[in-house]
Amino acid sequence: EIGAKYKLVMDFHGCHQPTGLQRRFPNVLNYEGVFGLEQMRKRQLPEYDMVEFDVTIPYIRYVAGFADYTPGAMKNGSYTNFRDVRTEPMSQGTRCRQLGMYVVYESPFNMLCDTPVHYEREQECTDFIAAVPTVWDETVAIDGKVGDYVVVARRKGDVWYIGGLTGWDERKVEIDLGFLGDGKWTVELFSDGVNVDRNAKDYKKSEFAADRTLTVNMAPGGGFAARIRK
Repeated sequence: EIGAKYKLVMDFHGCHQPTGLQRRFPNVLNYEGVFGLEQMRKRQLPEYDMVEFDVTIPYIRYVAGFADYTPGAMKNGSYTNFRDVRTEPMSQGTRCRQLGMYVVYESPFNMLCDTPVHYEREQECTDFIAAVPTVWDETVAIDGKVGDYVVVARRKGDVWYIGGLTGWDERKVEIDLGFLGDGKWTVELFSDGVNVDRNAKDYKKSEFAADRTLTVNMAPGGGFAARIRK
């Protein structure tokens, strides 16, 4: 209430999940209340399986409301080469998984968790993250299964974003693009690269005319992110 009085926005970090306070005080832009990405600085597989956790929380934690997960890692590790390196921490799973989180996870006040120099070196990914809206006009749950995978589409204005995450199983998804409506649409897609099993940072960016369906292959621990414009 005092924050609202002085026109301050609030991000409750290191706290419980939301309980509805933001409905009375819309200056509350985010809560943590989640096992966020910063935990990877001191955790190891298989005891802490962040990839499985990532495809579980959309169905449980996010039911309570938005979350400050702190995504956006530019250093990424596969199941076999992920390491706890505290001076240069990495994420479990692929680079495209990190991009997909900005669409799948609802977060009105989003974060960039990595060091600035990494974003300067990875301009394509940084530009995509910076363009993703933080509030949406429409959300469509495309497909998924608790603990296995999730695919979500969201619209802001006349631009659609689609994000997908999978567990440690490789997965191909076919997305019906009927929700786009009439007109000609262009898809900008970030998908897991051919060398992603050895280098989780590997990705492919492609641009093409939208068809009736969009087929995407997600590597183990992978994901994808797409922006679709008229």
